[in-house]
Amino acid sequence: MDFDFLKNNANFAGISPEKLNFLMNFAAQNKTGNAQEMSNMIMNAVNNANQAGISFTPNETDLIVEVLKQNMSPEEQRKADQILMLMRTMKKR
Repeated sequence: MDFDFLKNNANFAGISPEKLNFLMNFAAQNKTGNAQEMSNMIMNAVNNANQAGISFTPNETDLIVEVLKQNMSPEEQRKADQILMLMRTMKKR
């Protein structure tokens, strides 16, 4: 996993150390390139973040997804994008 993506990304320049630590630990868990597993990991991470009192902006969430998609094939990346679109649609309701 390319942790420099998190450390050196301008969009994370102002992120708190607690959030960055949470993201680094989360990124380290991404062992496969499976879209379904990614969606499960995101849901678990959201629950864990909420319990820890951590919330992420939509931009931060998009970057988290990009980290997870690094290990996926193009086909799995398309599946992940479809799952995320569905999740966002359901959240808006």
